[in-house]
Amino acid sequence: MKLLLDSFWRAGAYLFLPRVMGLTLMPLLLSSLLALGLGWLFWESAVAGVRSTLEGWSLVAAMLQWIEVNLGASWRSLVGPVIVLALAVPLIVVLSLLLVAWLATPAVARLVRERRFPTLEQRHGASFVTAVLWSVGCTLVALAALLVTMPLWLIPPLVLIVPPLIWGWLTRQVMGFDVLADTASAAERRTVVAEHRWPLLLIGVVTGYLGAAPSLIWAVGGAAALIFAPLMIAVAVWLYTLVFAFAALWFAHYALAALDELRRRQTVEVVPVEPPAAPLPPVTDAPRLP
Repeated sequence: MKLLLDSFWRAGAYLFLPRVMGLTLMPLLLSSLLALGLGWLFWESAVAGVRSTLEGWSLVAAMLQWIEVNLGASWRSLVGPVIVLALAVPLIVVLSLLLVAWLATPAVARLVRERRFPTLEQRHGASFVTAVLWSVGCTLVALAALLVTMPLWLIPPLVLIVPPLIWGWLTRQVMGFDVLADTASAAERRTVVAEHRWPLLLIGVVTGYLGAAPSLIWAVGGAAALIFAPLMIAVAVWLYTLVFAFAALWFAHYALAALDELRRRQTVEVVPVEPPAAPLPPVTDAPRLP
C-alpha cells in the first residue's frame, strides 16, 4: 500500500511537468483530429442510419411512437444521436488509451527512470512492434467483453462496476506492459506483473473510473451536448488524454520501483558467501634436539 500511495502522489506531481504536458500534445492532436474528422464526415449519416434501423423494427418503432406521443417529437429525435454517442464513446476511449500508450508512455517511463532510477539498467525486454501487437490484442478482448456484458449494464449497480473493471483490466494490460518494455527483460516484466497483479489492477480500475468521468459531460450537458457534439467530443478527448497520461505516470512510478526492488533482491540472493577459512592447527612447541 505504501508503494501504491507513493506512486500515486508522484504521478500527480509529474503530470504538470512541462515535459509531460508536451508529451500529451501529439496523442491529443491526433485523437482530436480523428474524432472530429470522423464526426464531421459520418455524424449525420450515422444518426440517419440508426433512425432508419430502429424504425424498421416493429417493437422499437412502437416504443418510439410512445415516446413521441407522451414526451414529444423532440425526445424521439434524440434517440438516434444518443445511440450513436453510446457507440462512439467507447471507441474514443480506446483511441485515446492506445495513442497515449504508443506515443507518450515510453517517453514517460524514460523520464521517470532518468529522474528516480538513473542506475536502473535497460534490458529491452520487448520492442515497439511487440508492444503495439500486445495492446491491440488486449483491446480486442476488452471490446468483446464490453459487447458481451452490455445486457448487464441495464442493472443499475452493475453499470457502475462492470465497465470500469473492463477498462481497468485493459489499462493494466497495456500500461503495465509499455512502462516495463524498455527497461525490464521479458522474465522480469512477467515477474513484476505476477507479484504485483492486484495493485496494478487497482491502479487500472481507479483510472478506469477516472476515465468514466469525462462521459458525465454528456449527462450534464443534456440536449445541448448533442447540439454541440463536435465541441464536446474535443473536450472529452482532452480529458481522456489527461487521465491516461496520469495512468501512464502512475504505472511507471509503481512498476519501475517494483523492478528496482526486484533487482536489489536478486542481487542479494546471488552474492556468493565465502566459506569460513579452515582453522589452523594449534601451534605447539617444536621438539628440542638432543
